[in-house]
Amino acid sequence: MWVIAHRGASGYRPEHTPSAYRLAAAQGADYLEPDLVATLDGVLVCRHENEISSTTDVADHPVFADRKITKIVDGTAVTGWFVEDFTLAELRMLRARERMPALRASNTSYDGLEAIPTFDEVVQLARRESARLGHPIGVIPEIKHPAYFRRLGLPLEELLTERIMALGLRDDEIMVQSFEPTSLRRLSVMTRVPLVQLIDAESAPNDFLRTGDGRTYADLIEPAGLREIATYAHVLAPHKDLVIPRTAEGCLGEPTRLVEQAHRVGLAVQVWTFRAERRFLPTATDYSTELKRFAALGLQGIFADHPDQALAALRKPALKV
Repeated sequence: MWVIAHRGASGYRPEHTPSAYRLAAAQGADYLEPDLVATLDGVLVCRHENEISSTTDVADHPVFADRKITKIVDGTAVTGWFVEDFTLAELRMLRARERMPALRASNTSYDGLEAIPTFDEVVQLARRESARLGHPIGVIPEIKHPAYFRRLGLPLEELLTERIMALGLRDDEIMVQSFEPTSLRRLSVMTRVPLVQLIDAESAPNDFLRTGDGRTYADLIEPAGLREIATYAHVLAPHKDLVIPRTAEGCLGEPTRLVEQAHRVGLAVQVWTFRAERRFLPTATDYSTELKRFAALGLQGIFADHPDQALAALRKPALKV
């Protein structure tokens, strides 16, 4: 089963930084997960969101003070500084910082040390570390807010396909994720790399909301929805609560049939996101036990903020579910 380093080893370093990706590789992760947004000059860079005030020191740069603005991103008003308003050269002036300093205080000791990496740089890092460590390390980028960026004239699907071709990425080196089915359908005719349909635990894909398609994520994981996903994607990546829901007391409940049903239509299953901190764990369950419960369902991969702890848990025999 693949262990996918969620935004790098983000439990130990500020997310989407070179050190987070390098540490994840050293810990044994099979894939590095960069979230991708686009700069004003069309370069793909790694940030969880296009608004960057919580993950960089942009607010400390007076030269960029006038770029603070409120925008509507996927139907929500967001105030701050946005990647698409900066060239890559301007972004290079900023430094990354920990997004959850109250929870991950030790990560803040790395604040201000690193710049925002580009997608190309993460691919190059994965290839270098793979050669150095002697085991394959792929990348599994998620394109963020693709409908939003397309309206800005920065189509992430085209920008990413261009980089996949330019970098000569093989099918076994990359998978591409999105929450938006329309985005994955576009990619399915642009590239042959494996595609991953992300599924949230509630609401609906933004492209469905934008176009008036009344279906929700819940509809997409019904048998008919899974069959449709299998026509353009290779992997289903649901929120973990859709696989093993929690009870009213916060404990792990009984598994759903989602993994079995996805496998039946030919979809692999990768589940997100596993975090080792107590606040994210089920009641009366430790991290290792939680992972083993999920692994027993026959998953192909899990997303983890702490790749080393995930690998340590998964090397042991899985529990019967």
